[in-house]
Amino acid sequence: MRIAKQPHSRIPLPGRPGTCRLRVQNLGITLEGAPILRDVSFQLNCREITALIGPNGAGKSSLFRSILGQIPYSGSIRFELAGGYPSRPKIGYVPQSPSFERSCPVSVLDFFAAAISRWPVFLPVPAPLREKVTDCLTRVHGEALLHKRIGALSGGELQRVLLALALEPIPHILILDEPLSGVDRGGEHLLLEMLDEIRQKYDLSILFSTHDFSTLRRYADKVILLQQEILTTGTPSQVLRSPEFQAVFHLDLEGEGGDGL
Repeated sequence: MRIAKQPHSRIPLPGRPGTCRLRVQNLGITLEGAPILRDVSFQLNCREITALIGPNGAGKSSLFRSILGQIPYSGSIRFELAGGYPSRPKIGYVPQSPSFERSCPVSVLDFFAAAISRWPVFLPVPAPLREKVTDCLTRVHGEALLHKRIGALSGGELQRVLLALALEPIPHILILDEPLSGVDRGGEHLLLEMLDEIRQKYDLSILFSTHDFSTLRRYADKVILLQQEILTTGTPSQVLRSPEFQAVFHLDLEGEGGDGL
């Protein structure tokens, strides 16, 4: 999903605090009279990968939906370019665990072409559109998937296609809801390495949710522990060793090192 249609302006000194950031301040969400989130405040900087963790029902998906503008909220969500000027960002979104029938005959080319141009899947894709789809898949090293059936893709291959779709056009912010779900261990590391490459190449911010804590120290710059409110935030090591993390997940990582748990 993308919002706003203006070209993606290149920002000087990408990745430094103050050049571009998403500010979430005092965010609250209430659905059908039930409080979902309260007093949530954080910011994402350019080139920063932030992992959102928390138990099921903590409000992670609701937080994503509020940033995407899909549900009402209190507080403020503000995107700022260099100098503190507010702007409307383009947001790329990869939803959680999409699935297709294994017998689905639609190819990646047909699916992608229909998604970015509304070209009917039952018509041959014209050469210019085929070239554009190939270029989009090349961003995620997925051009070899062009003619595979969408229903025959592995979990990691499907995530790669959806990631390529979320990057067209190049967004300011990329949000992924449980991108490692249904992906094997080797595919997880390939996907996370790709996210690291993408954030550096395109100067964008990445926010993703995960239950796989073993990958955080290697790939995340910052971790937010959420349970209706932000319990703690910091580097992966700080959060994974925090008493708040231990209280929520009943895991004591105080003596652990490296990437393992």
